[in-house]
Parts: sequence; C-alpha cells; structure tokens
Amino acid sequence: MASETDPEIDIEYGLDDRPPWPRSLLLALQHVAVMIVPATAVAYIVGGAVGLGDATAYIVQMVLLFSGLATVVQAYTVGSVGAKLPVVMGTSFTFVGAASTVGVNYGLGAVFGAILVTGWLVEGLIGWQFERIKPYFPPLVTGLVVVIIGLYLVPSAMNDAAGGAGSAHYGAPYNLALAALVLLVAVVLNLFTRGITRLLSTLVAIAVGYVAAFALTVTGVAPGLLTFDAVAAQPWLAIPRVGRFGFSFHPVPIVTFAFLFLVSAMETVGDMSSVTAAEGRTPTDEEFRGGLFTDGLMSSVGGIFGAFPVTSFSQNAGIINFTGVMSRHVVGVAGVILAVLGLSPKIGALVTTIPSAVFGGAVLLMAGMVAASGARLITLDVTLDRRNMVVLAVSLGLGLGVATTPEALGGLPRAARTFLTEPVIVTALTALVLNTLVPGEDSPLFDAE
Repeated sequence: MASETDPEIDIEYGLDDRPPWPRSLLLALQHVAVMIVPATAVAYIVGGAVGLGDATAYIVQMVLLFSGLATVVQAYTVGSVGAKLPVVMGTSFTFVGAASTVGVNYGLGAVFGAILVTGWLVEGLIGWQFERIKPYFPPLVTGLVVVIIGLYLVPSAMNDAAGGAGSAHYGAPYNLALAALVLLVAVVLNLFTRGITRLLSTLVAIAVGYVAAFALTVTGVAPGLLTFDAVAAQPWLAIPRVGRFGFSFHPVPIVTFAFLFLVSAMETVGDMSSVTAAEGRTPTDEEFRGGLFTDGLMSSVGGIFGAFPVTSFSQNAGIINFTGVMSRHVVGVAGVILAVLGLSPKIGALVTTIPSAVFGGAVLLMAGMVAASGARLITLDVTLDRRNMVVLAVSLGLGLGVATTPEALGGLPRAARTFLTEPVIVTALTALVLNTLVPGEDSPLFDAE
C-alpha cells in the first residue's frame, strides 16, 4: 500500500524530528486551539440533551484529560498500543446522536456501560486482525473516507463561522468578518511567509481573531461575544472519579455503540492515511494496528471515568498537511497540554472562550485540507479507470446526498435513519462493498481483468 514519497508537500519537520522547545510548544498549542472546541462540544450537546446541568463540566474535563492521554499514547506508544504517528485524539461527533438518545432512554450509565464493553472489543478486534482485513481498505476506500470526513466538516465549520448553530446572532456580519479574518490571515501567512510564521499560521490567525473579538466586545459592537463568566465558576483542580455516572448494560445500546465503533475505526484509518499522505504513503500494518488499539482501549478506559469515546481528529490531520509539520513529538506535547487542561477545569474553560466564528474560520480551512489530502491519497495510489471512477462517484454521491438532504430519509424507521443519515458510514460502506464485489486490481476477491 505504501508509495514513494511525493515531493509536492514540503515536510518541515519529519516524523521523529524534535523542534526546539519554544517552537514545539507553539506548534502544539496550534493543534489544541483547533480541536478543543469541537472535542468539548460533544459533552455540551449530550449533557444538554439528558439534562445534566452543572455536571456537564465534569464530562468536559474528562474529555480533555483522555483526549490528551490518548494523543500521548498515539505519539509514543505503550507496548503494542499506539501508532507512533502525529495523531491528535478527541471526542467524535459520530457518537453524539446515540449518546443523547441512549442517555435519555436508558440513562448515562447505559452509555458508559456500552462504551466500556464495545470500545476495546470492537476496535481491538479490528486492530488485532487488521493484517487480514487490510486488503479491504486499499487507498481507494481510505482516501474516500478522508475526503468525506473533510467535506462533512465543512457545513459544521460554516455554522461556526456564522456564530454557531442556534446562536441568537447567527449570521451577524461581525461573525462572518471574524471568520474571514482568521481564514485570510492563515492563508496569507502560509503561502507568503517562511519559517516560524508559516508553521504557526493557524495559531497566529486564531490569536488575531481572538484579539479582534475582544475589541468588538469592549467597543460594544458585539456585546457578549467574549465572556469569562464560566471561567470564574470553575475550580483550579478536579480529580477524576471512577463510575461518576454509574454503569448499566443493555443489548440495544451495546449493539448501537458496537456499530459506531466500527465507523470510528474507519474514520481512524482514514485520518491516519491523511496524516501519512503528507509523506506520500499510507500507514504500515503496525501503525494501523497500534492506532486502532488506542482508539478502542482509551475509549473504554475513559468511559470508566465518564469520558465519551475518543478517536482521531480530522482537522489536526489537515494542520499537518497545511504546515508540513509531521513531528509526533509536537503532537505529544499537545497531548500533555490537553491532559493538564483536563485536570484544571478553570484553564480548560478559559481556552473554550474562543468564539465560534474565530474557530470556524480556522476549521473551514482545515476541513478543506482534510478533503484535499484524501484526494491526494487517491490520485497518488489509485488508477482512475472506469471501474474506480464509478466507485468514487457512487460513494461520494450517496455520502454527500445524505449529508446535505437527510430529511429525504425521514420516512424510514428511526434505526435505519440513524444508520443511513451518517455520511461517513454511507460513503465508507458503499466504497467498501463496491470495491470488494466489483472485479479489479483493488478488489480483495478478484484479480484484475
């Protein structure tokens, strides 16, 4: 599956390179700034759905803590767990709908019971047997998963750029201006500067947007855009507690989360492929196996303490392709920062004061970079003949169809809607089935004609 390194992406720091500490810290903060809001948003959404109230802050804390620990494990490994790749981990939106529904119908104990059982079982089994199932995940399939992950992030990024879905000031000109400012600064610095300025282009852009948001707040143009009330209410230190929300085990939640972990595994395979695409290759079997082990095991361990499942974050893969900084040591520092934030709710709350519009401008760029890296993976390793073009067309067509018009499936049973309105699921399974059953050199069942 590996290919020769492609010279089009300039790698500033390779996989095992160690940038100087000040630079490493800033590069790590760039990763944290891009992923912290969506990672914690899952906790806020589910907490609101099940009526947790102030207890939501504890789940946010656990999400940050175990995102950080899982990121460190991915970068450095513990035994056979970990990929030794710059993979930033966080809580995936894949689990939001199921966690909310199960939490309302069965209680949060059933959510964490299902995570505890299925995380290590499903992804551990996939990682253990990955050498056997690898032929079913050629670059055509993994590249399509990366593309749809990036495209799927775009509407969410646009919502953030407009001020956040449900915001009373959604679409306000100052929100759009902030997002445009962040996007413009990041692009200009990346394309027209060199050295540390280019490497930190995303972080600098977010900082500029934050300062602009502060100015809009204090001048009264956008009152309430920046608020620190939540910061003052949080303690400096909080210790994780085993079984904070209890555990219960029910067949329906367990089956539901088992399937979602299968999807999470597909996302992780896609994100890891996106990361190594910067080097013009796909991950090795050992890298895939270690990455999947981390996904499942750390999700189950986190569930013991009240964290939602962790998985690879696509926007951070976009940063790697955007900046050319592939050092796993930089990502390891980012993991330590996340873990520290998880132990200090006050500091974590301060970081999450980044306005949605500022964050949206950065993620819009990162989402596009993820999709572009998926396309690059396909063009580097896949022959775009008639057979593969049809697989691409059908998979992306169906995935984007359910992403943009989910209401078209409104007449189906709820269980079917839960399954078929997930664009990553639809794209991945369509590509997997077509690539497997249609004769061609990429099919694991047939020889090329």
